[in-house]
Amino acid sequence: MNRLIAAEVSTLTRYCGRVVQWCPRDEDPGYLLSRIVSPHASVATRLEDLPDAGGSAGGPTVILLNGNLNHHYDIQGLLEELGTALDRSSRIIAVVYNSYLRAVYVLANWLGMRHGELPTTFLTERDLESLAALAGYSMVRIRPAVYVPWALLGLGTLLNKVLPTIPLVRKLGFASLVVLRPIRPVTGRKPSLSIVIPARNERANIESALARIPDLGTEVEIIFVEGHSTDGTWEEIQAAVVRGSPRFKLQAHRQTGTGKSDAVRLGFSRATGDLLVVLDADLSVPPELLGRFLAAYGAGLADFVNGTRLAYPMEAQAMRFLNRLGNVFFARALSWVTDARLGDVLCGTKLMARRDYLRMAEWRRDFGEFDPFGDFELLFPAAVLGLGIVDVPVRYRARTYGSTNIRRFRHGAQLLRMVAIGWLRIKLGRS
Repeated sequence: MNRLIAAEVSTLTRYCGRVVQWCPRDEDPGYLLSRIVSPHASVATRLEDLPDAGGSAGGPTVILLNGNLNHHYDIQGLLEELGTALDRSSRIIAVVYNSYLRAVYVLANWLGMRHGELPTTFLTERDLESLAALAGYSMVRIRPAVYVPWALLGLGTLLNKVLPTIPLVRKLGFASLVVLRPIRPVTGRKPSLSIVIPARNERANIESALARIPDLGTEVEIIFVEGHSTDGTWEEIQAAVVRGSPRFKLQAHRQTGTGKSDAVRLGFSRATGDLLVVLDADLSVPPELLGRFLAAYGAGLADFVNGTRLAYPMEAQAMRFLNRLGNVFFARALSWVTDARLGDVLCGTKLMARRDYLRMAEWRRDFGEFDPFGDFELLFPAAVLGLGIVDVPVRYRARTYGSTNIRRFRHGAQLLRMVAIGWLRIKLGRS
């Protein structure tokens, strides 16, 4: 059981600076902590023993609570106390016993199959959400751990990976892993912003993009990445950079690779801003709304801000009927794969911190770099790493120049492949 839980915890901790187990219980021999993959693991029993918030050297700090919430007399107070030592990048991972299996723990103790003090508190998912909110956290991920003894027909390992994916069976897991994110609004200096604009055959939209980006109240750089255009887009971008802008720093780069994901990676690699955002050059997502993405991040609502085009009615011709059905399907599929609530997974406009993107890129290298569009390869790690995702509704506009680069059936098949790979590697943990 410890090995199963440690493998799930490690999907996050291996990309953080350290994991610290807080106040292990007397009956906890440390098996779980010893199996977790992390650059550094330790134990703390006092706030002053915790490393500096955020872990300036090596990445964020993860606090591990192994059963603490089921034995503590004041859970809200515990979370509030820990919160004084955490910053925005820190995370709490709590192993929480299943509220539906109270009698099983009593029976296990009575039969001598379990030792130690019986849990006194069993929390439902609703209880956990409420307590987290009251203590200043958001619950960004919950994943059940279903354990089947290995001797059961020799299928224990496979069953332990498959059972948590089944909607009703997952409720019978002995424990759940809950990831909590401290809600920390931005204070002091506003973070600088890099806006990456991938552009292929979008010549007439370049000047319009520059003109329509509003005053965002911070230092902004705009990075155009042109991808093998045939309509003079590159020449238009070069002319815009030569003219310059009194409001923005401007950069221009040409792809040597292909595809939007390659363009975004190139743009992000040249970015210098604290925050990164993607804006499609077709301007179907109005540039005037970028301030709302920045405001959502600044308020501490999430560390990954995702546009959703499916909340409002769309302009005629903005998205064909089959495309809309596909978007709804993939949003539901990725929500299931990642255990995150996602409203629209294919909206091109997404905002995140550059420091988080560097960890996401490290995760992507381990996962595999084969997403041709770049949406899934950002959303997958955002969910797995517990960044917290919030959707910003936008009114999706029909393009006024050029034609879409999307090919419904060919690209739809590629996206289905990505969902299947995500199911195998994220949901089942198989390579």
